Amino acid sequence: MPTVKIRASTILGEFEQAQTDLVDKAVVLTDGICGTVDKIWLDELHGLRISIRGHDGKWPVSTVKFSQKG
Repeated sequence: MPTVKIRASTILGEFEQAQTDLVDKAVVLTDGICGTVDKIWLDELHGLRISIRGHDGKWPVSTVKFSQKG
């Protein structure tokens, strides 16, 4: 398979994994917004972005705070 197709396939596979890991999960954003991830997008300027159910807007996934277990 040509290198470009391998890279595209890898990107799509990682995007699908991100959907599995994030959609329908409860999150808290660094600005205090919390809720359940509704959708994710790939954005050419910001990378992976998410929307939170009940809140208008799309946020970079880098603003997600992951809970600490323990």
